Parts: sequence; C-alpha cells; structure tokens
Amino acid sequence: MEAGSQAALGPSAQEADALLTVLSGLVEPLSRTLPADTEVVLHDLRRLPNSVVAIAGDVTGRAVGSPATDLLLRKAAAGTLETSVGYETRLPDGRSLRSTTIVVRDSAGEPVAALCLNCDVMIWRAVKAIAEAMLPEDATGPGPQAEEAPAEKFVRDIDELAQHLLAEAIEASGAPVDLMQKKHKIAVVQDLKDRGFFMLKESVEMAAAALQVTRFTIYNYLNELGNDERAG
Repeated sequence: MEAGSQAALGPSAQEADALLTVLSGLVEPLSRTLPADTEVVLHDLRRLPNSVVAIAGDVTGRAVGSPATDLLLRKAAAGTLETSVGYETRLPDGRSLRSTTIVVRDSAGEPVAALCLNCDVMIWRAVKAIAEAMLPEDATGPGPQAEEAPAEKFVRDIDELAQHLLAEAIEASGAPVDLMQKKHKIAVVQDLKDRGFFMLKESVEMAAAALQVTRFTIYNYLNELGNDERAG
C-alpha cells in the first residue's frame, strides 16, 4: 500500500518539477523584456516558507532561497492562493510597487508555483506629477482616490519574516505582552496560525519566547484552537 501511495504521488511530483523547470526558464527573459526596475520572482510553493527558486532584477533585495512574503504565506495557509494582477504594495522604504502574482496549478488543480512581477513605479509617479502640474485640471474634476496599497512584507530571511509576523499579531491583539491574559495569547496564536507562521522552522519556540510562555503552552493553545475548529 505504501508503494502504491508513492507511485500515485510520483507523476504529480514529476509534473510539478516539469512546470518549475519551464517557469524558471522564463524568469530571466521576462526580466529583460519588461521595463527597467522590474523584478521577476518564481516561488516553488512546495518549499514554503523559503520558496524563492529563481529571481531576476533587484527591486526587493531578495535572492534564491529567500522566503515568501507574509501575504503569500497567509494565502497559502488559508488555501486561498489565486492569481492577482496589477495590485499595489509598498516597500519598507516607501517605494511604491505594482505587482502581479500568477498562481500556476498542476493538472489536478493544486497550486505548484507563483510567478511574481514587481515593478518599481516611483519614476512613473514622478512623471504623472509633472504632467498633472503642466496640464490644466480636467473639467470633470479629480478622479477617484486610489485604493490604499495592501500591506505586504518583502523579507530577505526567515528571521525577519518571523519577527514581522509576531509583531503584527501581538499589535493586533491590542494588549502588551506583559499585560496579556490567556485569551489574548490564544488570540495571538490564532492570528499567527492564520498568517502561516507555524509553517516556519522553530516557530513554536519563537512564539513561546515572544509571548513569554513555554513551548508546551503554545502546543496546548494550538490543540485548543484545533478542538474549537472541529467543534465548529
């Protein structure tokens, strides 16, 4: 039975490898074809969180072996990975990016890879500002306000990703760690779980240190949350 299971998994793994090989060959040509200040990144979703397997261009400062963004990790954990085109996000230094994430699936419909394009659009914003200053305002008045850029953290290593996720979850709880009750800490663990934090190596130990509890307490919280989900 075990051998049969492995045989069943074989073609799927081979198909995923073949897809990644094809996509890897597109990364460099796409980067050269697209406008300057565009980064092309390929994620192998089987390798999360350290999922970057090919990259061309230098917009976010990442390299092969770098982790996924917090947004990609959250969607993977929630099972909501879908292609997103032309959304706006920002780097920590304030630069505005226009990004596209293309989710590639195998023949069974399972997400295998994410091909991402990140374009630094600051120069185009400057051109737009000059054009608006030179041209009279449209008689119809200003257009609709642009939507606020979604929060997405482009990190260079797992430690940076982990600290970002911990800080976000603790801040969202509304209470400093020193004053947290059990309900606050469980809420933080639930938030971390939703963010895909526990896909990271040594995540339980990091969560325990941040919440000033033992690793066994974190396991207990996770068990309680699991029981609540099954009860629901």
